[in-house]
Amino acid sequence: MNRQVRLRVLMEPRHGARYEDILALALATERAGFDAFFRSDHLFGVDPNDPDYEPTDCWTTLGGLARDTTTVRLGSLMTAATFRAPGLLAAIVASVDQMSGGRIELGIGTAWYEREHAAFGIPFPPMKERFDRLEEQLEIITGLWLAGPDKGFSFEGSYYRVDDNHTPPRVTQRPHPPIIVGGGGPRRTPAIAARFATEFNSALSTVEQAKDRFAGFGRACEAIGRDPGDARLSGFIPVAIGSTQAEAERRAAIVGSSRIRESMLIGPPGLLAERIADLAAVGADTVYLHIFDIHDLDHIALIGAEVIPKLATAGTSP
Repeated sequence: MNRQVRLRVLMEPRHGARYEDILALALATERAGFDAFFRSDHLFGVDPNDPDYEPTDCWTTLGGLARDTTTVRLGSLMTAATFRAPGLLAAIVASVDQMSGGRIELGIGTAWYEREHAAFGIPFPPMKERFDRLEEQLEIITGLWLAGPDKGFSFEGSYYRVDDNHTPPRVTQRPHPPIIVGGGGPRRTPAIAARFATEFNSALSTVEQAKDRFAGFGRACEAIGRDPGDARLSGFIPVAIGSTQAEAERRAAIVGSSRIRESMLIGPPGLLAERIADLAAVGADTVYLHIFDIHDLDHIALIGAEVIPKLATAGTSP
């Protein structure tokens, strides 16, 4: 296998987290040799009634990590398009891009957690409208990032308007920070990704489902004259890895949700290396490992020590 695979950590803490906990996990990710540290954009956890959950804002913490880490790339998977106005989000991401020295990536989606929105007073439109808004948001975000003071940028949509902006946010990366769009939808998700995404993510899926979703994205690219090979393809795997099966099971138990445990990869490092290789075989060049217990830094160290070298031996890289 000679496909280059970026191996990344995706944090979604079972009980939320304080910044110092998030930073400790990001630094452990950096030390272990992973390509990137990403976090989810949620204000609720797996259990909406969990009284111990501590919400943190995704982009505030990414701004802190931009200054407190040095080499690991940083990003969101996925930013909820419902949470922030597009012009503001463009400025936020550009600010963190500058703060990190050009290490930030924007994963963005329609949002799905209706109860979370209700609990924080955030409107949650119907699905079609959420997709329409996402598309307009990406028009505005990329338009502002690509516009210069001389060119300026304006936009008139059904939900958002930008009026003659000649002071657009300046990004450090060129042409702009990578944009990640993904999901299991067969039509609008790949179509939007084909227009705007640097990377298409297959979301939670089996290897065969990922293969089908990558193919759907490829067809959407071809429909608008884009070379599908220009884009990265990614998947993610909820993981509980252990030196022994008992250790792996202990790590899986922290999740507390039988639905999520059913989709988790629970077992030794070699099993994870095999799954990553399977995803690479159907086209993935980037894999996110979904981590729920953010205090278990030994989990990150184990994967870094046992899985990343296996990938290197197989001809891949983190």
